[in-house]
Amino acid sequence: MADSPFHGNGPRDHRYLPIAEHGLIGDLRTVALVGSNGTIDWYCCPSFDSPSVFAAILDAERGGRFELAAAVPARTKQFYFPDTNVLITRFFTEDGVGEVQDFMPITGEGPGDAGRHRLIRRVVCVRGTVPFRVLVAPRFDYGAAAHTVRPLDGMVVFESPAQSLSLTSTVALECDERDARADFKLGEGESAVFALDQVDGEVAPRGCAHAEAEHQFNATVAYWRRWLHQSRYRGRWREMVHRSALTLKLLTYAPTGAIVAAPTTSLPEQLGGERNWDYRYVWVRDAAFAVYALLRLGFTGEAEAFMRFLTTHISPGCGDGSGPLQIMYGIDGRTELPERELPHLEGHRGSAPVRVGNAAVGQLQLDIYGALIDSIYLYDKWAQPISSGQWDDVCRLVDWVCDHWDQPDEGVWETRGGRKDFTYSRLMCWVAIERAIRLATHRGLPADHRRWRQARDDIYRWIMGCGWSQRRSAFVQYEGGDVLDASLLMMPLAKFIAPTDPKWLSTLDALTQDLVSDSLVYRYDPQASPDGLRGDEGTFSICSFWYVEALVRAGRLDEARLAFEKMLTYANHLGLYAEEIGRTGEQQGNFPQAFTHLSLISAAFNLDRALG
Repeated sequence: MADSPFHGNGPRDHRYLPIAEHGLIGDLRTVALVGSNGTIDWYCCPSFDSPSVFAAILDAERGGRFELAAAVPARTKQFYFPDTNVLITRFFTEDGVGEVQDFMPITGEGPGDAGRHRLIRRVVCVRGTVPFRVLVAPRFDYGAAAHTVRPLDGMVVFESPAQSLSLTSTVALECDERDARADFKLGEGESAVFALDQVDGEVAPRGCAHAEAEHQFNATVAYWRRWLHQSRYRGRWREMVHRSALTLKLLTYAPTGAIVAAPTTSLPEQLGGERNWDYRYVWVRDAAFAVYALLRLGFTGEAEAFMRFLTTHISPGCGDGSGPLQIMYGIDGRTELPERELPHLEGHRGSAPVRVGNAAVGQLQLDIYGALIDSIYLYDKWAQPISSGQWDDVCRLVDWVCDHWDQPDEGVWETRGGRKDFTYSRLMCWVAIERAIRLATHRGLPADHRRWRQARDDIYRWIMGCGWSQRRSAFVQYEGGDVLDASLLMMPLAKFIAPTDPKWLSTLDALTQDLVSDSLVYRYDPQASPDGLRGDEGTFSICSFWYVEALVRAGRLDEARLAFEKMLTYANHLGLYAEEIGRTGEQQGNFPQAFTHLSLISAAFNLDRALG
């Protein structure tokens, strides 16, 4: 791969694009990250949690990539075809302008609809003439599996023991033992098409000529525009809100209704640090919050699909020792997600280890019950009434919460430093019971009201007593400590406390002083509250948007609007966010992050409504 225009033996950083220099395309089963240089350097096939085919973002040498770019020096810019998830990368050269149109056709959204997994890259010269270079260098199974290359009926087939892909091209390709490549020149109005298909099982390879590429481009554009047309949001930040909604949709797995936390693994929360995790799974909390955000905008179909996922794949009692539910599941509902390291990959810019699977699956995190039951309550309120069977499941969960809310747990941030009596965990247990009481009362559903109300009130008194620090004049992270925690910004958002309550306003001031930096909010101070991991991390973007909402509800609208506008400046060039933001504004962690985009939607919605 030494002849790659983006590869070299210089400083390590030069081999990697920053995390934020990527756009996202997908087909509701998996995604690809496309760099601003035209290189696909992350792609798992056929699903989010499959082993990678291209993973140069995690190892520039061994990961594999799909380069497609001008073969001469060029300035590049990226944008999304309006109101879609079709990505355009433009190349500005001395002699002309060309663009690469990247998209993945949507083949169907019904349960059990396997469909075809196809990635199409169409290159068009729009002015003058532009020479291009393409290099297709797959590295199967996270770069660990060998493969062969062979021509077949005008295509190139890459075959590994577990998977095969076919590459169709309208230009002639040259092959060696592992890769396919070509150099070609396009004049104004000319185009070339490259299509990558899986050829496993019964799916036979097939071509993708210009006419078919045009048809699938138009069909993909039409699909995304139809979907986005359901949005009821007409507020001030429509473009950013809709980009966030489109991103959340890309993180849904159509065959089951699952919603992944992020489509990548091991992108570092700190360069050179060990905080590298696999997020390609369904966190109950993250998915429930995403359902809330999409319901807010009028997208009820995704909420219905997630409810189907819960009903079909998850039942109270499958969490074993960690409670009736696990904190996360596979996109197919599986409960085993063993964590392992891939030592042959160096990690993004040398940030090892690279991990697949997630050992946090066995943690006890009590807050998930509040997030889930709140989303069920809102689904019943805004979409359609839940079934009697779903209510039975809710009752079992609430009964368990009534018995176990006072246990220490690992908490919302999945710390690996031992269980504590976290205030946020108690808060969300209160939410679980309170929302269930509301739902039972509104629908006249059977419930053990006396027991539920007693537990709800006991939690309230615990938070007001044990969760409050007289010394800090603030609610704190856990009982007996003085550490502040940005998760407590949810207290007024969850309607636990009045947003102008003196205790809350004092807490908001303390959080502002200790954890806020230019509108950006840290989760907590790991030095003051060790979490079992080495190193630091950036500010946590969901907390920054929670902060905006807390300011809105406290009536501090000028501060809220300024903080929100500042947060928008930290988005990448396409309006996408990773999990965290570093000291100099760089994106850190897995990308893009559902948490960040769902909280942007909620903050924009509530701020816009408050401004009138």
